[in-house]
Amino acid sequence: MSAASKNGEVRVTLLRSTAGQLKSIIGSVRGLGLRRRHQTVSVADTAENRGMIRAVRHLVKVENV
Repeated sequence: MSAASKNGEVRVTLLRSTAGQLKSIIGSVRGLGLRRRHQTVSVADTAENRGMIRAVRHLVKVENV
């Protein structure tokens, strides 16, 4: 993920299923507000959210808004 976006938000899309993942990974996906594949949410660009995104980077696509 690059530097902070202008309005402080990033768009996160869940591309892969959480089936078979560790509970901590599933918790991070849920914490970002993602429930099902191909769902996209906008989240604030904070250190906490960046940490969750980093933990699930193999499952999601991230775009600056």
